Amino acid sequence: MEINFIIALAVIVLWSSLVHGSIGFGFGMISTPLVALFTDIQTTITYMLIPTMVVNIVSILSEGKFFEALKKFWFIILLMVIGSALGTILLVYTNSEYFKLLLAFIIFVYLLQSVVNIKATFVSKYPKSSTYGLGLFGGVLSGLTNIVAPLMIMYTLELKYSKKDTIQLSNLCFLFTKIGQLTVFLYFGTFTLQAFEISIFSVLVVFLGMFLGIKIKKGIDAKFYAKILKILLFIIASTLVIQTLHF
Repeated sequence: MEINFIIALAVIVLWSSLVHGSIGFGFGMISTPLVALFTDIQTTITYMLIPTMVVNIVSILSEGKFFEALKKFWFIILLMVIGSALGTILLVYTNSEYFKLLLAFIIFVYLLQSVVNIKATFVSKYPKSSTYGLGLFGGVLSGLTNIVAPLMIMYTLELKYSKKDTIQLSNLCFLFTKIGQLTVFLYFGTFTLQAFEISIFSVLVVFLGMFLGIKIKKGIDAKFYAKILKILLFIIASTLVIQTLHF
């Protein structure tokens, strides 16, 4: 493993976990496309699996009332685990570079809905069907790309969830889908020793980033921070598109 990649990975993980610690989500949305600039999407996801789980656990514990949140959201979590397992199996068998385009598309959707404030009124009109849709389709997207934030944000906004519930739902879904995803990778033998070693290294960086992020959580200028983050995501998504089409 090249030292340049290790340094880049450390910076990416530190920045992603710091953002996540300060606003409650964002680790996967930042780290996945950035690491994917250096390697294929399947390898990226295996590298980020355990660090993502650690980030989610820290976020869940920092918000508190874990079992209450689990009891409230268990059904959609179960659906997302099923969807994620299906998406991961597809990823294992294909591992197409074009999944990077799907990753970029999801980021663009997230940026678009935050700019024009897209309303998904069908969610509030048909909450049960929307739960099935988000759970299964969102799970598949998570399995393929490690990102499902646009769907999650629209779903929670339309159902008027509190910020606390939104953060808990997002982190619980990611935690349990990553456990399911890790199980699939282990079954197919695609979670390598190198992926494990990189994961352990990344976890050490995650603890530092989350510690700093949680420390600055109360004093952060959220609006300015969000603007910088969106500009960064746009650049990343654009780079992924250019990189993939020239693959």
